Amino acid sequence: MRHVLTSFLSVHWAIVFALLAVICIDGNRGVTAALGVLGVTVESAQFVNLENIVVVAPLAIALLVVAVLFFWAFVDTLINDASSPGADSVVRIAFISASGVMSMILIGGAAQGINGLFMVVAVQLAALLVSYVAMLAERRSVAALDEEDFHATAHSMAKAAAHNSLLSMISGRTGPNGKGGR
Repeated sequence: MRHVLTSFLSVHWAIVFALLAVICIDGNRGVTAALGVLGVTVESAQFVNLENIVVVAPLAIALLVVAVLFFWAFVDTLINDASSPGADSVVRIAFISASGVMSMILIGGAAQGINGLFMVVAVQLAALLVSYVAMLAERRSVAALDEEDFHATAHSMAKAAAHNSLLSMISGRTGPNGKGGR
């Protein structure tokens, strides 16, 4: 079974961002609850009401887009192999988008005066980075194993051809070019 870690992490992040989007849509305490899931307790925001549609809609859409990108990366992992060109481009786009959304949450939260958001977003960005590095390492290790298998097969075939050629020369049988022999 190939790409187990990549598949698991893609599904994990798709579920995380989809749940954050669904929680964010909740009318009573959407963004506050989503930030609470991340680990931030929002006591008071200075300027804008966090339940306002101007805040909730773009954040929920951005979170949902990131969830779809991670699900797309999961499907791409199942369909394509690591040696195909651009195999990790969807994964890269998903992680860049997730980092962008987390950065926008940090910027928006800092503008609202929400305390404790920096550390939470930093931890989430570190988790995203570790996940990306793990996925990239798994994809490259699978590609390297495929390349090693190719080189081992080519080496054994060349060795067998040289052995057969040497045996035919020693025995005096006709070689592939029709010359030699008795």
